[in-house]
Amino acid sequence: MKNLKLAALGADKKRTVVQVGNVKIGEDFVVMAGPCGVESEEQMINTAIGVKEAGAHIIRGGAFKPRTSPYAFQGLGLKGLKILAKASEITGLPVITEVVDPRDVSWVCEYVDILQIGARNMQNFTLLREVGKSNKPVLLKRGMYSTLAEWLNCAEYILAEGNPDVILCERGIRTFETYTRNTLDLSIIPAVKECTHLPIIVDPSHGTGKKSLIEQMSIASVAAGADGLEIEVHCDPSSAKSDSDQQLTIDEFKPLMAKLNKTAEFMKSVM
Repeated sequence: MKNLKLAALGADKKRTVVQVGNVKIGEDFVVMAGPCGVESEEQMINTAIGVKEAGAHIIRGGAFKPRTSPYAFQGLGLKGLKILAKASEITGLPVITEVVDPRDVSWVCEYVDILQIGARNMQNFTLLREVGKSNKPVLLKRGMYSTLAEWLNCAEYILAEGNPDVILCERGIRTFETYTRNTLDLSIIPAVKECTHLPIIVDPSHGTGKKSLIEQMSIASVAAGADGLEIEVHCDPSSAKSDSDQQLTIDEFKPLMAKLNKTAEFMKSVM
């Protein structure tokens, strides 16, 4: 990783901690949870309250949805951002959402606490530079065909613009396997820890595309050293306008959180 001037792990081995409200990503075990997309105020508020009661630390929800088909649900845009802000106000939890256009960065920052760069935009260098100029933490998802070096160089673009608060997110890569939506690469977690000081979280929802696999892969991610997780949870997944097959119900999420907390406590005691 010779090209990394800012993202590389220093000789002192000091790691970055990104603070969002009372949450310290890179120091605390952090779970971001919520629906794939913000579909209505009732759906988002009910889900946000549910995941908070279960123990989540940050609310996730997409106001903008870059989709494979131009005819699929694209998100509510500004209306969705206002709903997210209301969910944050009601629960007291920070919120994260994806930004897809450099022109939107400044006003999206008015409504959310963390900006997410999705897998499809990992190498959108204009967007990376723009979020690098913002004063909000940035969660950078790994591109579906990207190497570790390519991913970290994209983080370098954000850091080079003056924003030190970058969080990496493994969300699965494309391989020849077709049973799962993507192949969740958990070996990347210790690899990231060897190369960079930036925190890394894992998205097992997109990583597998199957709700039946989320629990096991979430626990495995924590055991592999992940600093947190981003999990899709919906108050009624059967009615979801996107990714219904990979969203947990609130009742499924609650026992998972209990297991994750126990796993995180155990790993902390043995590391």
